[in-house]
Amino acid sequence: MITEDREEVFIEATESSGLKIAATVSALLITALVFVGYAYLRKRQAQSAAAVQRAASSQPKAPPQALILVDEALLQGRNTVLGGTVKNISNGKLAALSVELELKRRTGGTVERKQVTLSPADLDTSQEGRYSLQLKAQDYVSAKVVALQSGSQASVPYTLAQGEKRPPEKLESKTIKVDKPPPGKGSEFLNSPDNPARVP
Repeated sequence: MITEDREEVFIEATESSGLKIAATVSALLITALVFVGYAYLRKRQAQSAAAVQRAASSQPKAPPQALILVDEALLQGRNTVLGGTVKNISNGKLAALSVELELKRRTGGTVERKQVTLSPADLDTSQEGRYSLQLKAQDYVSAKVVALQSGSQASVPYTLAQGEKRPPEKLESKTIKVDKPPPGKGSEFLNSPDNPARVP
């Protein structure tokens, strides 16, 4: 009887170690499959992005017909003034021009687009027109030029450049006068070797 018990213990030990080995091999196999699948999907996505980029770059771009000089935003009280200059650098006349701005809201991060007409809206060769938009400063966090429209929907190719810089802000000089403490007990140290005090 003693030998039969020993054989059962030996059989149980080999079965549990076999299960551990099978579980380890299965876990390694699943991990390898997940890694290979991830690498494959990443490579496929990179190839499709490269193909889209090549297709976009292979299309010929029209030469710019206008130069947009974007001024730095100005703060006037609680409002922000966005503006700039559009210069016609083409050989023809550009009519009914408007600049399309993309505005990002502070709350929620939503994006909205606004069209701002130029003054004057029709530009001959080398003529300039200005655009300006006044917004509440607390409503929007950023703005950028996204399109130049001629007429109702015709898009005009353009280039962007830095316009006028914001003038330096005038800081008010404020003089603060601090009175000297009166001579006597007010100028003595509260805690000195001659006058020790207990700190709570």
